Amino acid sequence: MLGYVFVLAAKGENLICHILESPEYALLSKDGDVIIGGAFSIHSAVILPSFLFTEKPEPLICYSLNLRELRFAQTMIFVIEEINRSSSLLPNVSIGYRIYDNCGSRFLSMRAAMALMNGQELRADGACSGKAAVQAIIGESESTPTIVLAKTTGPFKIPIISHAATCECLSSRKEFPSFFRTIASDYYQSTALAQLVKHFGWTWVGAVNSDSDYGNNGMAIFLEAAKEEGICVEYSEKFDRSETTKLMKVVDTIRKGTAKVVILFVAHIEMNILIEQLILKNVTGLQFIGVEVWITAVNLITPTSYSVLGGSLGLDVGKANIEGFADYVLKDFWETAIPCFLTGGNISQDENTCSRYKDLLPFQNFNEDISELRYANGIYSAIYAVAHSLHSLLRCTENQRCNKDKIIQPWQVSEALKKVNFTTKSGEQVWFDSTGATSAKYDVVNWQLGVNGEVQFKQVGYYDASMPPGEQIVLTTKNIVWAGGKTEKPRSVCSESCPPGTRKAVQKGRPVCCYDCVPCAEGEISNMTDSNNCEQCPGEYWPNAERDKCVLKVIEFLSVTEVMGIVLLLFSLFGAGLTILVAILFLINKDTPIVRANNSELSFLLLFSLALCFLCSLTFIGRPSEWSCMLRHTAFGITFVLCISCVLGKTIVVLMAFRATLPGSNVMKWFGPPQQRLSVFAFTLIQVIICVLWLTISAPLPYKNMKYYKEKIILECSLGSSIGFWAVLGYIGFLALLCFVLAFLARKLPDNFNEAKFIIFSMLIFCAVWITFIPAYISSPGKFTVAVEIFAILASSFGLLFCIFTPKCYIILLKPELNTKKHVMGKMASKSL
Repeated sequence: MLGYVFVLAAKGENLICHILESPEYALLSKDGDVIIGGAFSIHSAVILPSFLFTEKPEPLICYSLNLRELRFAQTMIFVIEEINRSSSLLPNVSIGYRIYDNCGSRFLSMRAAMALMNGQELRADGACSGKAAVQAIIGESESTPTIVLAKTTGPFKIPIISHAATCECLSSRKEFPSFFRTIASDYYQSTALAQLVKHFGWTWVGAVNSDSDYGNNGMAIFLEAAKEEGICVEYSEKFDRSETTKLMKVVDTIRKGTAKVVILFVAHIEMNILIEQLILKNVTGLQFIGVEVWITAVNLITPTSYSVLGGSLGLDVGKANIEGFADYVLKDFWETAIPCFLTGGNISQDENTCSRYKDLLPFQNFNEDISELRYANGIYSAIYAVAHSLHSLLRCTENQRCNKDKIIQPWQVSEALKKVNFTTKSGEQVWFDSTGATSAKYDVVNWQLGVNGEVQFKQVGYYDASMPPGEQIVLTTKNIVWAGGKTEKPRSVCSESCPPGTRKAVQKGRPVCCYDCVPCAEGEISNMTDSNNCEQCPGEYWPNAERDKCVLKVIEFLSVTEVMGIVLLLFSLFGAGLTILVAILFLINKDTPIVRANNSELSFLLLFSLALCFLCSLTFIGRPSEWSCMLRHTAFGITFVLCISCVLGKTIVVLMAFRATLPGSNVMKWFGPPQQRLSVFAFTLIQVIICVLWLTISAPLPYKNMKYYKEKIILECSLGSSIGFWAVLGYIGFLALLCFVLAFLARKLPDNFNEAKFIIFSMLIFCAVWITFIPAYISSPGKFTVAVEIFAILASSFGLLFCIFTPKCYIILLKPELNTKKHVMGKMASKSL
């Protein structure tokens, strides 16, 4: 079917090699010392004949002129003519060309490849292993036909230089060792698309690609890059230009999808077909993101296409910047390259009738599209790269002469291309990396309406892969017109952003971009939008109400400014003041029988210790410090022991006094005032020793307790040594119990004013308070622990004060007639009578 099979025929001793069928003639050609081939789809479609395999198929009929591909062919001829006129590059060597029209057909791509390798000669004497007809081939504009071309010519190491084939698959030097391109691979374009989508905060997109090497490879790279950028793809569909059913499915998917942004990694021809259907289905308002193949294609501009594609963004390889080219396509091209206009030429006219060019002729006087022409710079660079390679291979010298008789093999050109490094007239540096590609640079363009209503491709930024990460893409967002002509950027998310203080929780069975916003757990914060995880606050910090930052925890202690602290403070001062008043009252009436009845010295000492007990509770109120922590427990322990010691002394006095009234008893001389003072001192000294040991071994110190509450710190006094604390309390309890027992034994002694019964009541209150205190102290959290301790001190102190001194004050103030020795000793006297 291709018609290019070589056969060998024996004729005597000579071998003759000839082509079956007729050779394939180029659409545009010119002879020269060296020939560069070209392959473009100047027509974009073919009419296929019927393949019955019973007769020879009819030739393929091309139709639908592709103006952009025609411009590529014109660019190639223009650059070759420019080099031929140069006196510094290949000065005495002329470059010819053979340009084939593939009409977007894989069959014709293969025919062109065979024709470029074999030439147009019908037969060759001798072996068929002659050199290729061309030194290099420029083309094609799409990846799939370029792969066909590269694989066909690959065994012969003919260099293929494409200006637009971007498939990453072509980067394999093992599979395509002689392939080069003056454009970056789709790896960079796909990565740039993902960064573009990420830049605008779109995390929910649709994706459509051509079912070809170009579309499938490019989309695969994009999907991987999108995944790394945290972008989710709602759907990924593909179709081929010949599959109407799949095309309709794609259109329906786009129309029903919830994504407002759609990535179209589609070849030029497929894009034309897709747009037609989107217009028919009235699919508007979507933000399309395009690739370099179609984003600046002028033929996509129709009266109805802007309603669908208006506001589209995409990557572009840059406009053509070739001086004199716009004028060339109006006159010189038609006069020098089209055979119909030649008065004489070197092209065989057997097949080249003017009918082959009838589709081209309507554009003879048209060049308005040149200003928006893309990829032409790539062809310009490709031709010059071949010329520089030939210049070095032909050993062109400084006297402007080249060894034009030297036979150059295509593989030599391929090797020389790997070393080229030059700068074009426009200042662009051209060189090929290890994969045969040039550096990745793209313009970001936007479909906009001009002042006169015409569609413009306005540059709104650029992408440069050579820049550091984070600086590769630069955009002027204020200049962008969005889909539907809107000035506000569209939103395309599966779920709305989670505010600070929440985290994303992926919805089961859906992509990671579809999530619920869950408040951070207790003790955790998130200070960023769309946080995946919440962070735990450090030990002394706690989240604020919004849970978007950690703040210092509230430090809690029993403060003198809060209600509970004020109440306890007032009670403490009231108790101390009341004790002082009683002491003053006793001092005034110190010589009366009721005061002297039971050792007034111990009474004054007891009142002094009670005043200290009331006042020592003040050390428990306020911010704990080192001195207050050490003072509060030791002061409490010592003052209470002093107090209990005095009560114990008074109890013993009562017992001893009764014993002294018995015949022959001489007890009081052993427990007179000196002995009473000594006993109080001895009992108190023991507690002092316990406290000193406690402070020496492990003193109570301020401690930040974070166990009771997560959201606040309880500033309290640690016990230091628990043994020391419970030893202090235990010793007080022991003295109180001893005092209670002795008072109980003295409760029925014959005395009108027997203090024992009042001491029993006071000790009952004291013991009840402190027995209740232990579980309350252990179970009360934070500052309430301190409050319980103060309450116990005040309750027991008031109990002692009221039980022991109230009866005496009652007599002194309200019943002075009973404040006589006769009354105090009356009952005892009556008993003795």
